[in-house]
Parts: sequence; structure tokens; C-alpha cells
Amino acid sequence: MNPFVRIGQRKRKGPNPLRLVTSALATSVGAWVLYSNTQINHNVPLADAIPANRESFNSPSAGRLSYYVDRAGSGRPLLLLHSINAAASAYEMRPLFQAFRGKRPVYALDWSGYGFSERADRAYSPQFFQDALAEFMAAQFREPIDVIALSLGCEFAARAAFEHADLFRSLVFISPSGLNRRQAGSGSLKAQNAGISDTVYSVFSFPLWGRPLFDLIATRKSIEYFLRKSFVGPVPEEMIDYAYATAHQPGAEYVPLHFLSGKLFTRDIAQRVYPALQTPTLVIYDRDAYTRFDALPDVLEANAKWRACKVEPSLGLPHWEQLDATINCLRQFWDGR
Repeated sequence: MNPFVRIGQRKRKGPNPLRLVTSALATSVGAWVLYSNTQINHNVPLADAIPANRESFNSPSAGRLSYYVDRAGSGRPLLLLHSINAAASAYEMRPLFQAFRGKRPVYALDWSGYGFSERADRAYSPQFFQDALAEFMAAQFREPIDVIALSLGCEFAARAAFEHADLFRSLVFISPSGLNRRQAGSGSLKAQNAGISDTVYSVFSFPLWGRPLFDLIATRKSIEYFLRKSFVGPVPEEMIDYAYATAHQPGAEYVPLHFLSGKLFTRDIAQRVYPALQTPTLVIYDRDAYTRFDALPDVLEANAKWRACKVEPSLGLPHWEQLDATINCLRQFWDGR
């Protein structure tokens, strides 16, 4: 026995590792929240995504919708719909807009929550985007039109065509979501399939850290990392610049946090909507880091109005790296109708 330790006196314990880790984590989170609120510019100057006239439509359900238009061409109008992600905008459809402008009337919509469209703090859902699209089309066009959509934008277009077939002459889906087997797909889709999207969203969108969390996802490095997964070659610097700017606007986090929670996917679209579409539909695809197309053969077999065209090599954005091949697919499809 140590003669210098009094009877009944306890030896001091060392620091608790779990407490230290928890304390360090809380300090880091608090520091990032403070940094996000005081040091990050959430109102970066935003240029037009496409060098064309930018106009607005006041949707009864979605508020202000911004779109780019070139009416110089003749013939049937073409509407371009971008994807849904952390930093999306009509910029994603720029190569196709530039390719067809002057040849036919071309429109490119900024979905609600993106670009120059209204970025309100509201509940977003597939039905919300479906309704907004149908309202826009009914107000803008007097005849059925051709629509090209990208990624999750394909699901919204399909839902609108399912309910309002008279608005659509044809559909083109570039790298569409909803064609992977139920067990495959991104974490967002898995959250939706597991039925926990509401819980995930309530955590992600908590007012104290909702915007700071989004700021972590929307750093320039993060945007570049995720875009690299969609390009075989280098990502255009201008695309990274625009994605960063559009993700640093007031309200830029609202739709992306719904998306990341899985709340914007339609769980049964490959079973209920895609096979039942009466609109002639073309799927342009190859490989994609964020979805798969292993259910495509099932839909092609179930729906005689569907066609597919593989543009390779591409990783989700064939109209950026394989524009000529993409346009060949489009022309063959439209000419063959």
C-alpha cells in the first residue's frame, strides 16, 4: 500500500475517450455552423445558364418558374428538363439547347428550387413537380410537344405524361432514374424504398444545421467530385463554376435536402408508370454512377412505345461528351415516329 494515499481516497481516473470524441465532434459541428452562417456567401452573383432570353411563368402551385427560350426556329417546340441534385439548373441541358436553337422553338426550364425559379421553403414531392410541369406546358403550348428530360427529371415528366398525355408528343429520357432493381441505387433511393425518408428529412432539415449541412455538400470540391462521376473525360470548369454559384443562392438547400432524403423518388414508377405510358418514349443511356438500368429490358418488353439507344462511352451526361451521337439517337427516334 502506498503510505502517501489515505485510506478511502480514490485514485483519479483518466479521461473518458468517448466523452473526448463527443466533445470534439460537438465543437467541430458548432464551428462549421458558425462558419456557414458568418463566412459563406449564400448570395453569389448568378449569370444566365444559357445565352438566350430568360422569361418567367407564374405557376398556380409552384410560384415563379424561370425558363430560357429561343423561338427563332419553326416547327414543334422542344422542352428541356434538367436533373435534380445539390447544384442542378438548366445549365445541364445547355448543349442540347444550343444544338437545336434556330432550328425549332427551344425551351429549357429551371425546376422549382433551382436557377432563377422560386426557391421557397415548402414541402416538395413528385406530385408537386408533376403539377408544376403540367401547368407550365398547358399555359405555354397549344399543341403536344417533344420533351427531353434528364435523370430524376424523367420521373416527373413521366408522371405528367401519365396524367396529361395530351400535352406530350414524345418523351426522351437521358439516364433516367427509376429503372434500377429495388435493392440497387443511391442512398437517397434506398431511404425512400425503406420508408424512412420523412425521418431522414427531419434530421437533415433541422433549422440549426440544415443550411450548414447543405454547405458541406455544396463546396466546390464536393461539386467537382460528384460531377467527375458523370464524365468520362474532364469536367468543364464553367460547369463547376455555375453549379457552385446556383448552389449558393438564398433557399438553395430546400429541394436538395428533400432529394437527399429520398422524398422526390416515385417508388413504383418502373412498375406503375413507365409500362403504362402511351407517349412514344426513347431512353438514352450507357453507365451511370448514381443509378442503373437493369429494369429497362422489362419496360421495353412491357411497353411497345418505348425505344432505347445506348451512347457509349458515357456516364450519365451523353449530351455533353457525345453530343453528335446523342442527336443521332434523337433524330432517328423523331423521324421514325
